[in-house]
Amino acid sequence: MSANSRLTIAAHALTWIGLYQRRGNVVATSEQIATSVNTNPVVIRRLLGELRRAGLVESRRGAGAGWMLSRDLGAISLLEVYEAIEPGPVFALHPATPDPECVVGNGIRPAMTAAYERAEGALRAELARTTLEDVLRDTLRVK
Repeated sequence: MSANSRLTIAAHALTWIGLYQRRGNVVATSEQIATSVNTNPVVIRRLLGELRRAGLVESRRGAGAGWMLSRDLGAISLLEVYEAIEPGPVFALHPATPDPECVVGNGIRPAMTAAYERAEGALRAELARTTLEDVLRDTLRVK
């Protein structure tokens, strides 16, 4: 099972755009962002399209085309980013109903649902407390 990196890539892209704008630039191209992330610009465009639908970024077409933040980094939480790109629950139950005649099969769903709800609540609370400004500050400290 592999971990999903979409939140990390989205936070990277948004934080990069925010820093780029602070340095006096208006819009960032998907190619510039993709270079920092070390991925294909198409991946960045698709992800930024989802973030645009959530109101976190705006895009400009034509001459001077590119992406810009809709709000300051300090006004965007990681939870907002997460919800924009990862709709639905963090954890999933069995795709098929387990055997109800089995003691484990009968009780696994309620047991795991309760554990998942607690874990997801803790995750959401931490993501809500963390802004992209925090991410940028901590990123710049690593130097």
